[in-house]
Amino acid sequence: MIGRISGQLLEKLPPQIVVEVAAGVGYELDVPMSTFYQLPALGQTISLFTHFVVREDAQLLYGFATLAERAVFRQLIKVTGVGAKMALALLSGMDAPELAHAVAHQDFARLVRIPGVGRKTAERLVLELRGKLTEVGGSAVPAAAIRGVSDEVYDALLALGYSEREASAAIRQPDVSLNVENGIRVALKWLSRS
Repeated sequence: MIGRISGQLLEKLPPQIVVEVAAGVGYELDVPMSTFYQLPALGQTISLFTHFVVREDAQLLYGFATLAERAVFRQLIKVTGVGAKMALALLSGMDAPELAHAVAHQDFARLVRIPGVGRKTAERLVLELRGKLTEVGGSAVPAAAIRGVSDEVYDALLALGYSEREASAAIRQPDVSLNVENGIRVALKWLSRS
């Protein structure tokens, strides 16, 4: 699988770009507009996280500026009725943290503003992605990716003398980050207000 690509940006034709990785070898990638807007000028070097799809009739490569975007894209394409094209449209209409926020808060109105997303699709997104996307430090990542950090923060709170109930409530706060030290600090701040 191709997980990352670096090279010279040769073409920008939204939503497609071409990146030359070796002399004469260029890869065509589809990117969401959130990534497209961050691209440098033609001829500059770029590095993108990728998702590679092999189908019976095509081999497709998708590029993303951040790991969070790629993680959200991978969650989106698992949703019934949401293909890669709609996933790109969703990430083009809002960035990964906004999408995670819309799903977490069941903001159907925000989701249906994306071209191609109707009320039923918005409901399906909320239903199937609930609990799978979490906002962390301004980025959206799959919830499974933060379980290790949450466990460490939980253990640290128990070691500091907090009860299991208090520690459980503290690690569910949305501001707990991927960094254990910061997660402990945020949890302690929240516990001091409770």
